[in-house]
Amino acid sequence: MKNIITLAAAACLLCGISCAVSAQPNTKFRPDRTVFLYQDEPVEIPDPVQGKIKEALGLEMNEENGLSGDEDIQKSGNIGNISDNARFDLYFPKKPNGQMVVVCPGGGYVYVSTYNEGVYVADWLVSQGITVAVAKYRMPNRHWEVPLSDIHHIFRYCREHAEEWGVKQIGVMGFSAGGHLAASATTLYTDDETKPDFSILVYPVTAFDKTPSHKGTRLNLIGPDEIWTSPEGKSAEKWLADQRLHAHLVYKYTLGNGVNTDTPPVFLAHCTDDTTVPVINSIVFYNRLVECGISAEMHIYPSGGHGWGFSSEKYVEKDRFGYARPEFEASLARWLESQRNY
Repeated sequence: MKNIITLAAAACLLCGISCAVSAQPNTKFRPDRTVFLYQDEPVEIPDPVQGKIKEALGLEMNEENGLSGDEDIQKSGNIGNISDNARFDLYFPKKPNGQMVVVCPGGGYVYVSTYNEGVYVADWLVSQGITVAVAKYRMPNRHWEVPLSDIHHIFRYCREHAEEWGVKQIGVMGFSAGGHLAASATTLYTDDETKPDFSILVYPVTAFDKTPSHKGTRLNLIGPDEIWTSPEGKSAEKWLADQRLHAHLVYKYTLGNGVNTDTPPVFLAHCTDDTTVPVINSIVFYNRLVECGISAEMHIYPSGGHGWGFSSEKYVEKDRFGYARPEFEASLARWLESQRNY
């Protein structure tokens, strides 16, 4: 299968290479519907991004995340402390092209960046004729199965309604820690319903092993090494069991280990100067895809840092990824079109 890697060689002088884009809610674009996963009926929440139509699925949680209290909803569009009100926002294009994308915003598994890596993403995808579900998934709080369980529920709901919506393919897209979640969905699906048809990973965290990665994402998903490796207060059996489980989780959530010949096609984008999630995360994942003969395309840009998402000048005053954004969007649009004929 054809694998493409683009290395943008020209240097570009841009400021702010390590901290996330300050994404402001400069858009009136809103979802058509908001679906609550675990509530029996829609609830009132202060989230400014909600659909006029609300639905509640009343699903049973396989595991709770141990968080309580109200969600932390910030003006920047970041939402933290998501628990029982986990939900997803649906956006429907006027002329659907048959594709759908489940979007996983990033935020270090502490919050979801629902403008920069949610609403703005949906706006662009809908303009391409793509149906969108933006996930506002539960924060793990060291309950590592929780976020992916939410994404699996969203996939099942979307598969159930695909014919009604004119959808023939459902892919997943994620950014940063949301990229880790999207890569988890790409490699840790449980059946045909939860398996993405394609995957888009933008500056994703993919490694929990010794590969340079993002410490916060790992800590918030599986906890610090010390709670696993310390013998304090543990029997010998418990201590050994914890070490075995820790090794298993590190291996499992180093997501290149889950790539195999059945993995769906993947598009990756990253910046060389990303100091928050080093670009090696995309490179090692790409190399594993190539080893398994999976169709993969990767774009590495020289600058832009981390967290640029879809915060173009349409939404923010200064886009530090602006020099490459047209190329990125054109490449992604072309790749998505190619998947419709895959």
